[in-house]
Amino acid sequence: MNNTFSIMQLLKAGGPILFLLAGLSIYSIALIWERWNIYKRTFAGMEDLLHKIHALLRAGEIKQVSDLCAKSRNPAADIVHKVINHFGGPLEKRELAEKAVEWHVSRLNKNLTPIATIGSISPFIGLFGTVIGVVRAFRDLSEYAGAGPSVVALGIAEALVNTAAGLGVAIPAIVAYNYFTHKANDFAVEVNWVTEQVIDRSPRELSGV
Repeated sequence: MNNTFSIMQLLKAGGPILFLLAGLSIYSIALIWERWNIYKRTFAGMEDLLHKIHALLRAGEIKQVSDLCAKSRNPAADIVHKVINHFGGPLEKRELAEKAVEWHVSRLNKNLTPIATIGSISPFIGLFGTVIGVVRAFRDLSEYAGAGPSVVALGIAEALVNTAAGLGVAIPAIVAYNYFTHKANDFAVEVNWVTEQVIDRSPRELSGV
C-alpha cells in the first residue's frame, strides 16, 4: 500500500509534464516499432542475396544475376535487376542506380525525424518539469519557515521524476535513430557497390541482356 502511495505521489508531483512525456514515449515506441518492421522486411535475406550476386559476378553470369534478382522481392534485388535490364550506357545505369538507392533510403528514413526530435527535446521537457517542481518546493519551504530541509528535499526528489522520465524517453529514441540511420547508410553503400560491380565488370553483357 505504501509503495502504491509513493508511486502516486511521484506521478502527481510530475504533473502535466510527466503525462506529456508519457505521450511522447508511446508515440516514439510506435514509430520505432513501425520502422523496425520496415527495416526487417528490407534487410531480410539481403546478405545472402548479395553473396549470391557476388559469386555470379565473379563467374561472369550476368543473365543469372538478372534472373536471381527477378525472383527476389528484396529492394536491393529490384535495384540490381533494373540496372541490368536498363537500356543505356554505364552513365545512364549509374544514374538509375543512384536514384533508385536514394528513393529506397528516403523510404527507410521516413519517420526518423520525429524519433530524433523526441530524443532531442525530451530531456529538456523533463528538465523544465523539474525546474517547475523545484520552484514549487522552495515556495512550500517559504510557507513553512523553520520546518527544516526535509520539506524542500522531498519536493525536489519528487520533482526529479520529470528529469528521469525525460531521459527514459530520450535514450531509446536516440539509440533507435542512430541504429536506423546506420542501417540505411549500410543499405546505400552495399547496393551502390554491387551495382557498380555489375556495371564495371561486364559492360558488354549488360547492353545485350
